Amino acid sequence: MKKLWIGLLAFVALTASSPAPGDGEWISLFNGKNLKNWTVKIHHHPVGKNFGNTFRVKDGIIQVRYDQYGDFNEQYGHLYYDTPFSHYHLQLEYRFTGEWEKTAPSYTILNSGVMFHSQDPRTMPVEQDWPISVEMQFLAGLGDGQPRPTGNMCSPGTNIVYKGKFNTQHCINSSSKTYEKGEWVKAELIVHGDSLIQHIINGDTVLQYSKPSIGGEVANRYDPAQKVDGKPLTSGHIALQSEGQPIDFRNIRIKKLPGNQ
Repeated sequence: MKKLWIGLLAFVALTASSPAPGDGEWISLFNGKNLKNWTVKIHHHPVGKNFGNTFRVKDGIIQVRYDQYGDFNEQYGHLYYDTPFSHYHLQLEYRFTGEWEKTAPSYTILNSGVMFHSQDPRTMPVEQDWPISVEMQFLAGLGDGQPRPTGNMCSPGTNIVYKGKFNTQHCINSSSKTYEKGEWVKAELIVHGDSLIQHIINGDTVLQYSKPSIGGEVANRYDPAQKVDGKPLTSGHIALQSEGQPIDFRNIRIKKLPGNQ
């Protein structure tokens, strides 16, 4: 009986410490064929409407294109993975390509990103422009010889703690080198709930910060119930951005870390 009791205790301890299915394993978020398990939300349009075929799949790549737009009309868009995450390691590759949509704001030239800890797109009114979220911003060089780092942090409707201090800046530059249009760049996010967040570009950690929370400006015309200023952001959706510059995404995968909800 004693041996049986010891065995049961060992089994309970083992199962309590074992990761949930999928934890610690790389999972592909994009099947290379279609946008299954992803949801589109574009400014001025209801959730699920992929206006202008903005997000499309070709040759195993998620393409962001504007050839069916006409006037850009601030139709900022995001492609959301349907499952939210809290503790994880995200990897993807991106490259800027094509011609910038000239009716988009000039700051969007060779500019895109991946949003995380985002609100569910189904909670966004038609006229909400940016999701309440944190962004790992992607930029490419402008060909003028000036540095333009990528893997920066931007914060629509959110704030963070940076270098130990509460920070309300909308964007904070990383320490990355400049990458040019047409180059594939490997971007990684290591996210531990509402504690440490790290941005990694081509293997180098270029930015880290902590304690993301709801607050601040930039996101507009949201449902007030979704913007509870001061609320810690511990989890949320991951979304690929469209804001006027054609971009490609591939090899999108995630590894859930201990503590993932």
